Amino acid sequence: KEGDPLEVLHETVDFEYFRAWLVEGLGCGDGSKGGRSPFDPVMMFKALILQAQHNLSDARMEFMIRDRRSWLRFLGLSLGDLTLDENTIRHFRNCLTETVTLKRVMKAFDWQLRKKGYIPMSRQIVDASVVPAPRQRNTESEREAIKSGKSASGRVTV
Repeated sequence: KEGDPLEVLHETVDFEYFRAWLVEGLGCGDGSKGGRSPFDPVMMFKALILQAQHNLSDARMEFMIRDRRSWLRFLGLSLGDLTLDENTIRHFRNCLTETVTLKRVMKAFDWQLRKKGYIPMSRQIVDASVVPAPRQRNTESEREAIKSGKSASGRVTV
């Protein structure tokens, strides 16, 4: 009924906006030393957003990426793709933290959310569903009676 909230997040935030900062903050090499090519830094940043939203450890994050199809879609991965492991997640976050890049991109992430009308709180997306508030059904005289220790009908309560 309400759709996938990660699709809404993907449409709300321009994640490519962060690419240059992430690459600079990671100090990505030119690949001359060989080895497996690194994961896409924007995809990894999205993983950190998910991790912060759900308050997950690195190990639990590794499991959740493999377990949730919606998370795979949000990260741009398919079922058979190589996924992030806990060490890669930790290393990525530590590199960004050491260069103060994580603080910079999170501030810009919050700014993008505010610009689109969302209120980021403690680096987490908040569900902004509108729900009706309960209505006060007591009359003014009943409220006064309750405040003075009586029941709404005016009888003294014990």
